[in-house]
Amino acid sequence: MRQSFVRVAAVLVLLGGATALVGCSSDEPLEPFVEIPAEQSYNAGIAYLQQGDYKKATEKFEEVDQQHPYSEWARKSLIMTTYTNYTRGNFTEAITQGKRYLTLYPGSEDAAYAQWMIAQSYFNQMPDITRDQKMTQQAMQAMQELVERYPDSPYAAEGRKRLDIAKDQLAGKEMEVGRYYLTRSQYIGAINRFKVVVQEYQTTRHIEEALERLTEAYYAMGIVDEAQTAAAVLGHNYPDSRWYKDAYKLLNTNGLEPRENSQSWISKAFKAALL
Repeated sequence: MRQSFVRVAAVLVLLGGATALVGCSSDEPLEPFVEIPAEQSYNAGIAYLQQGDYKKATEKFEEVDQQHPYSEWARKSLIMTTYTNYTRGNFTEAITQGKRYLTLYPGSEDAAYAQWMIAQSYFNQMPDITRDQKMTQQAMQAMQELVERYPDSPYAAEGRKRLDIAKDQLAGKEMEVGRYYLTRSQYIGAINRFKVVVQEYQTTRHIEEALERLTEAYYAMGIVDEAQTAAAVLGHNYPDSRWYKDAYKLLNTNGLEPRENSQSWISKAFKAALL
């Protein structure tokens, strides 16, 4: 009986404390909402930007967006928020704001710049080639979208260069894993990795080695026809490559020479790239 009383008393004390807190909080006056003119907040953001205070600049641009949504000042502030977050290294927030800008103002004069900021934010987070390349994949896709949707923009030329860098890194990752499998005689796994390079990343610097490694893997498996085709395609497209010399030497040890089978997926992949 006494234990029940104690429990009830404890609950009443807690409820009383909560009531007191509510009472105290209700006595505190709420700060009145003060609407600041959009132009004033925007100009303050620009002033902070010129002073190099990107944090306060971001806060002022966000203030415009919050108090005057969907206005022209909000549009300008949103692209500036994207820029200040990017400059501060807040890449995730820059991507979020850039995508929001493109959703709200897809046909605006700053749409290409917003896409550039998104792509750059991904690009600046590309990891070392030994790590997962999800961010590199996203950078490639964002740069691809930039050059396709805004080919005449001031950012397209630089976007193409960064697109090539991202593709080269993705190809390099495939090569790294392929070599790992090859050294462990896991030939099917190796072939699948080198195949990605041949089919998707022919313009990268890794293509010559990929063809030579395919020659090695197919030869080791006894699939001579594909080994000869890989070497022939390599020699036809890169006759002076050291990788072609290695492929030729490997085949020649057994009296074989490069010979292309036009029905091979390797031959078809290169023909498709020329179309």
